[in-house]
Amino acid sequence: MPQPLLRTLTERHADDPVGTLVAIIDWLRPDSDEDASAAIERIEQLQAALEADPNVQATLHERLGDWLDEARFFQILAGLGLFSRRGFLRELGQRVYERLNPAPADPMSVRDVFYLAFHEADDPEWVAQVPPACWQRLMRTLWPWSPDEAGQRGRDRLTRETLYAVEMLAIWIAAEEFEPDILRLDPSMATRDSSFIGLQREVGAYVRDYVGWMDGKLEDFHDDAHIRVLLEQCSEEVERLHRRAVTRGTSISLTHLLERLGQTITRIERLLDILDPKACEQCNDRATALFTELVEASSERRGIRPLIRRSVRQLARSVTENASDKGEHYIAGDRPAYFRMLASGLAGGLVIAVMALLKIHILESGFERLPETVLVSLNYGLGFVLIHILHGTVATKQPAMTAASIAEQVELGEHGRANPRKLADLLLRVGRTQFVAIAGNVIAALSLAFLIAWFWQQQAGTSLITPERADYILEGINPVTGLALFYAAIAGVWLFLSGLIAGFFDNRAAYLGLEARLREHPLLQRLLPQDARHRLAAYIDGHYGALISNFAFGVMLGTTGYVGYLLGLPLDIRHVAFSSADLGYAMSYEFAGPLMFALMLGFVLLIGAVNLTVSFALALNVALRARGTRIARPRNLVRAYWQLIRERPASLVYPPTGSHDEQPDVASENTKTEPPTQDEPSDPSTKHHPPS
Repeated sequence: MPQPLLRTLTERHADDPVGTLVAIIDWLRPDSDEDASAAIERIEQLQAALEADPNVQATLHERLGDWLDEARFFQILAGLGLFSRRGFLRELGQRVYERLNPAPADPMSVRDVFYLAFHEADDPEWVAQVPPACWQRLMRTLWPWSPDEAGQRGRDRLTRETLYAVEMLAIWIAAEEFEPDILRLDPSMATRDSSFIGLQREVGAYVRDYVGWMDGKLEDFHDDAHIRVLLEQCSEEVERLHRRAVTRGTSISLTHLLERLGQTITRIERLLDILDPKACEQCNDRATALFTELVEASSERRGIRPLIRRSVRQLARSVTENASDKGEHYIAGDRPAYFRMLASGLAGGLVIAVMALLKIHILESGFERLPETVLVSLNYGLGFVLIHILHGTVATKQPAMTAASIAEQVELGEHGRANPRKLADLLLRVGRTQFVAIAGNVIAALSLAFLIAWFWQQQAGTSLITPERADYILEGINPVTGLALFYAAIAGVWLFLSGLIAGFFDNRAAYLGLEARLREHPLLQRLLPQDARHRLAAYIDGHYGALISNFAFGVMLGTTGYVGYLLGLPLDIRHVAFSSADLGYAMSYEFAGPLMFALMLGFVLLIGAVNLTVSFALALNVALRARGTRIARPRNLVRAYWQLIRERPASLVYPPTGSHDEQPDVASENTKTEPPTQDEPSDPSTKHHPPS
């Protein structure tokens, strides 16, 4: 029974309405071993106890009623739960400062009182589980507004506060369209009346007429039907800007801005729901739904992780979308594409065989650790860049790209536009393409390495590598006696990170308009003729992310051992293509027989499997999270995949005759591009990007 609570309310909080509200919520809050039913039961007990003690009930009504008549609602209605207009970095800094040195709560601000009352991390969960009718009974118990003049004044004041919040939110939306980032995405917004401006005008007229109707100056009520249409158009405009940001480059600040626009539009809809006088019963339920949303927002008001998570999500999506755009070039559906990928893998393997030889000689030259690390990193990085320029393929870099394409199909499945069989077919084609690319890398690297070492021995009469180096190579490949698979997993992480780097810098190139900048660069204008300058600008713009990510991947591979040396940890890397080249050089010194060769080749392929699994799992996880989706029915996917294998077992490694298999729908609402306006350049991300 709530008798101790009533004594606390009448004695300890006699002149403290905020303390009264906090005490009531603290009493309603379920204990750790209880669920929301305990809160429901306590609401009923409180209502019964107050009805049984009219004096306490009257005192409580007067105390809370006086507070409500003076409390300010604007900050909670137009601010709580919406991203700040300060921008991401300033908002992040403010939240960090508030965590370290919080400002005192304002007892007349409903927003601050919410934060005081619902201060536990799990408050949003149990509040949402309490039925709306229970919350409405509690509100009527605490604030039983009478139908007399005083009660009507309270209702009118709350309505006017809500109208003011709606009007200010509409003004903010209209002002956002002149932000430089918005105009970059759509320059035409500066020369036309957009839906944002139209919304502000219509809301202004609605608020003016609503107040006139409340004051009896207007007989007819101005409904919000036209505002609803404009809100829908604004939502479509924001979604269109999101799509353009994906292909034309985004940033944390732009992501923050677009997220705030979407939140503001949704908040106006929520407030209009509770302002409609023609649907009073629905208004109560909608007000309760808004109340639960505000409780959740209050719990995150000073949270740092929610701000970062929501702001970074769209940026991560832009990065993975750029990877998805290139991922289509890593998926061979028919035989011509299959053999092109094989040729690309062979080209990459030939370069890797030379890179592996250079690395061996660098390691045997007796350099100090730091210069040795620099030379090895340059060998890796410049070699990978050369492979990209020659249109070769490093097979293990594919998962970071193809994972984004798979995530796109998973998202389509959520909207009913892709099915498990199509997704299974995509996985089959990805696996088959990955197989032929790895086969090209391994065959070329192993064969060329063996031939180089054999030719050297025939011409020079001595082995290309020392016995100690050959033993070291074979021992390093062996996962039974060493940490080869652990080192392969480290390489898989670097492969995943290189994919993110590629997407990030492709996004950056689109955001900056890199091609146009390079075409008009003052230094390049003096050094190169116009045609050469334009070709260079187009190439760098189209391959910006790939070039940087390839070099960065090489640096990460080359510096891993040195970092382990500095930390005193056994860190190294194992990569399938380099391991196959190393195997070729080792076997050229002393061929240990076909069985030993087959065993070592199996170890190399096992290293490749770990490379692929780690990088693909990480990339797919990030791509799914960026799209806010997941594989909902994995059993159906596995069943569809197995059915395809039974129908076409050879398609695991070789495409069917004259077929693209069951091509899934690649285009989606989230990735489609739009034609450029007259004032903006064509989308650079739609260009063809050869594999890297």
